[in-house]
Amino acid sequence: MTSPTGQRPGPLSANSSTAQTAPAGSGQAAAAPAALAVGWMHTARFLTTAPRLEFLPALDVPEFAFVGRSNSGKSTCINTLTQQKRLAFASKTPGRTQSINLFALGKQGVTDAVLADLPGYGYAAVPMQDKLRWQQVMAAYLVTRENLRGVVLMCDPRQGLTELDDILLEVIRPRVEQGLKFLLLLTKADKLNRSEANKALSIARLQAGGGEVKLFSALKKQGVEETSLLLWQWAHGQS
Repeated sequence: MTSPTGQRPGPLSANSSTAQTAPAGSGQAAAAPAALAVGWMHTARFLTTAPRLEFLPALDVPEFAFVGRSNSGKSTCINTLTQQKRLAFASKTPGRTQSINLFALGKQGVTDAVLADLPGYGYAAVPMQDKLRWQQVMAAYLVTRENLRGVVLMCDPRQGLTELDDILLEVIRPRVEQGLKFLLLLTKADKLNRSEANKALSIARLQAGGGEVKLFSALKKQGVEETSLLLWQWAHGQS
């Protein structure tokens, strides 16, 4: 992914006064309980896949992009949040998934939000030309996708944010400043003891600057309710 400035960015910041939010859902409570949000995530179903941006359908519902380095646990995270084993394809070969996959959310055939699973980046075994092509596609998606309302960046806290993660933050910075929601999700949190988890959270909050930061463990289901609730609130204009 190519940074517009070519420089390593500083902390990301958000301007809540210009927040872009989806219209509030009719008849919904002011604050969704976690159980409702978890159930809503379970309604996820495959919508479409697109090898290039021009193949993505134009949508008018809120879209939330899941991004992260290969091996960050992105597909596992999506499957855990939606309580489905193979909704998002978790390849045994990191970096193999080379399409943007969309999943619709909403009960009774009504789509009120979409999850976008973007290809993992940074895996060394992927040919350089493929890396560059997908970095360009991802950057273009993050900058131009009109209905994009939030970005969830997955990060293994034992490794921390890498230069590629920082470049991604630089790409979305202008949209975050205009109200795009941002969540830094620290995956594989079960690998950390309490002291390490607290330290990882402190560092991540500085790096996310105004964005949300949460610990997540697919193994122990840590952070599932909190993340589901946050996405529900983003989709229904309650955050």
